[in-house]
Amino acid sequence: MSAVIGGMSASGRIALHAPSEFSQCVPGVLAFAARHSWRLSGPRRRVCAALCGLALLVGCTVGPDFRAPDPPAATTYLPGRGAAVPAAGELTGRELAYGGDIPERWWELLHSRSLDALIEQGIKRNADLESAEAAVRVAQSNAAAQRGALFPTVAATFNPTRQQIPEILTSPLSSGADVYSLQTAQVTVGFVPDVFGGTRRQIEAFDALVDVQVFQREGVYLTLVANIALAAIEEASLRGQIAATQRLIDVQTRLLFLLRRQYSTGEITLTDVVAQETAFAQATLLLPPIEKQLARQRDLLAFLTGRFPSEDIAATFEIGSFRLPKRLPMTLPGDLVRQRPDVRVAEADLRAANAQIGVAIANRLPQITLTANAGSSATAISQLFSPGTGLWSIAGNVAQTAFDAGTLENRQRAAEHAFDQSTAQYRSVVLTAFRNVADALRALQADARAITAAVAAERSAARNIDLVRRQVEQGQVVVPVLLLAQQAYLQTAVARVQAEASQLADAVALFQAVGGGWARR
Repeated sequence: MSAVIGGMSASGRIALHAPSEFSQCVPGVLAFAARHSWRLSGPRRRVCAALCGLALLVGCTVGPDFRAPDPPAATTYLPGRGAAVPAAGELTGRELAYGGDIPERWWELLHSRSLDALIEQGIKRNADLESAEAAVRVAQSNAAAQRGALFPTVAATFNPTRQQIPEILTSPLSSGADVYSLQTAQVTVGFVPDVFGGTRRQIEAFDALVDVQVFQREGVYLTLVANIALAAIEEASLRGQIAATQRLIDVQTRLLFLLRRQYSTGEITLTDVVAQETAFAQATLLLPPIEKQLARQRDLLAFLTGRFPSEDIAATFEIGSFRLPKRLPMTLPGDLVRQRPDVRVAEADLRAANAQIGVAIANRLPQITLTANAGSSATAISQLFSPGTGLWSIAGNVAQTAFDAGTLENRQRAAEHAFDQSTAQYRSVVLTAFRNVADALRALQADARAITAAVAAERSAARNIDLVRRQVEQGQVVVPVLLLAQQAYLQTAVARVQAEASQLADAVALFQAVGGGWARR
């Protein structure tokens, strides 16, 4: 049974409105019994009394019932259709398969077995993921503990005492002894009936917090996998840049040998040789910073996979070891909010905040407590539970706050404002999710054009430096032209590697932005 709070009336009394599927809550049942019990007699009156008692024990659930927010009305991520990344030739053309299922192991779409193995190791050994798993278990245990509040608590006690009665008082014992031992054993039962559903709303809040931790764990899982993939791609990019720089150094070495030989025969001046030596030294100087970045990437991969930096990772990555499919599976906009872990976290927070409104309202209503105890008290342990030693008591207590200077009312208002805050945060997370997907799509569109231009530029620069090398061999060299050709070759080769790495990284960002395939696990 549940009741939706309609708000505060002008007199300050809480207005309870029962849902259509159950028109009577506890107040309604009790009011009906009070109006009509005088008409009943005999068994019917006893039945009415039993129904009232059942209503008190079962109760209703005050506060608004939670309803998940509707999916956004947006039908595309980008203005217009936004249905495909523009094709840019055989090498870079990609299409988006809208409505396609994101595989559970989405990183396998990169077609790198070394990456697959490394990610599996990271999932098994990463400390952050283990911490997130433990946080889920903590939340589940707390939720289970809160459920215990729906049941009575039973305590068994044994209290042995040795005492003396003052002479001016009469001994409670039939023997009249002033000094005696008293052994008391009893069982006490306490029960707080959840008449207005405050406990159930609190349980609902704890269940929502379990969902928060579950979805946060999935967020950690998704982030871990994406970070390993991005780190591997960055390593491949750095290795590609080192290889391009090394190819240039090899070309410069051969050119420097030719120029020195031509200088020795008097064909060119020393200035031309020194200029080439400077270019060679500058290219060599580019390697240490890139090698330092590569070493840091290896350390990052070790960290992400639960290793110490001293533990070697057998796998190495090159740009050519990755290959994207022609068609990338893509989540529909209406399904995004169900697949993004951070959106599900925000929704669970919203559900918890909604439940706290019911808790705050229930705290303003009468609080009922039932207690009972039964046991035995005797002067000797052997006499416990003998005839005439039994004791018992049953008690009930109803408390209603008469004046608290608005404390409980303001706590209810705070809970309602917290719900408004969670609603705004949920909307912000949803907008961020759509922005992330749109950014990834824009990036892939730019990557397609960038790779085409970079490949063409690299081919042109390679052809140019080959022509210049032939001119050097024939003694027809203009040093400024030679230096520019070398610089252009390096820049275009590095740009091509970076463009390909950027496309791979943006594809990973797209899979991460749509939530990966965690929902299929």
